[in-house]
Amino acid sequence: MQEVVGFYKENTKIIVDSFNSLGFDVCGGTNAPCLWVHFPGRSSWDVFSEILEKTHVVTTPGSGFGPAGEGFIRVSAFGHRENV
Repeated sequence: MQEVVGFYKENTKIIVDSFNSLGFDVCGGTNAPCLWVHFPGRSSWDVFSEILEKTHVVTTPGSGFGPAGEGFIRVSAFGHRENV
């Protein structure tokens, strides 16, 4: 089980490092395979759509979690390494 947990933690680190290198603030992901990426001044649905169209990666618009989620997307680290 620890091997599986370690795999997803490594996926999470790859995702966090990628968004950070692009200048985005990332919350979460320390003890969970899901994290939040902040896109200031952007609609979470617009960001979701743009990422889906350009990269074919499914995220979750933060506004679906309530008003405080607007401007964020939720990203999951579950998946195969080649998709991260």
